[in-house]
Amino acid sequence: MTRIITGIQPSGNITIANYLGAIKQILELQKDEQNEILIFIADLHAITVNQDRIALKKHIRELAALYLACGIKTDKCHMFIQSEVPCHNQLGWIMECNSYIGELERMTQFKDKKQKQTDGITAGLLTYPPLMAADILLYDADVVPVGEDQTQHLEMTRNLANRFNNKYGETFKVPEALVNKNTAKIYSLVEPTLKMSKSDPNPKAYIALLDDINVAKKKIKSAITDSEGSIRYDKENKPGVSNLLTIYSALTNISIKDLEEKYKNSNYQQFKEDLANIVEEFLTNIQNKFNYYIKSNELDLILNSGRDLAYHLASRKIQKVYKKVGLGRN
Repeated sequence: MTRIITGIQPSGNITIANYLGAIKQILELQKDEQNEILIFIADLHAITVNQDRIALKKHIRELAALYLACGIKTDKCHMFIQSEVPCHNQLGWIMECNSYIGELERMTQFKDKKQKQTDGITAGLLTYPPLMAADILLYDADVVPVGEDQTQHLEMTRNLANRFNNKYGETFKVPEALVNKNTAKIYSLVEPTLKMSKSDPNPKAYIALLDDINVAKKKIKSAITDSEGSIRYDKENKPGVSNLLTIYSALTNISIKDLEEKYKNSNYQQFKEDLANIVEEFLTNIQNKFNYYIKSNELDLILNSGRDLAYHLASRKIQKVYKKVGLGRN
């Protein structure tokens, strides 16, 4: 059995880029009978920046419902909320005590966020990598799916696991990265040289899974293209059209080459119209299932079950760690 763990922060809108880059990968991984998948909603990580408490609670539930609506199977995937398993905080502190300020300050995401923050830098922004390591090491994860821009974090986790094992004896499994280089990279609809981001201040730049259907279709139809008129993939010279082709291909599993052939005598208007209809069908299916889960007691039962399993696994690990470090009376 291969144990896989992944987490996502409940902040902002979940976009089709998040679906195609992260959720779709889980949907593929859950097909393998040998995989056991833990999915946690990283609400503790979310509060490294200011959050409205009402909005945060809403986003936590919505994110859980969205993952289920996208097709997560609860017999293969166990979903829970990070803050409901206190062992994350407990091991996070121990990992902090085995981390060095210099290596934390060198983390790329910290440096990027430090430049963007205008109202002060919280200590949590600096020290969240040890908590992230705890999220993974608590569960003896074999594999962690990461994007190409997240490999530094997993390397930090591996370093901390080895450091602890060398200091206190074999305790943690050292996880491997699963970098899916075949993941479709989706870019902004208004600036197609930049990645699509749920935190983009311009809502026309992304399509959220919970967007109003008509609004989402309008975003596709108004997406930036170029004046050439031909529908072909050329990321350097035609980034807008290339981005739309990527979205079309990823949602339909039709190759870009076949799409180029299909639309070789067509125009942007027809191409965008067809893609808008595909997006409509995709979002409608997800939103119908989302509306069921968000109103159903089933959502809480699933989260309770995931929490109980996570606590069972994590509490055994934290007891072992405390004993190794010399904490407590037992």
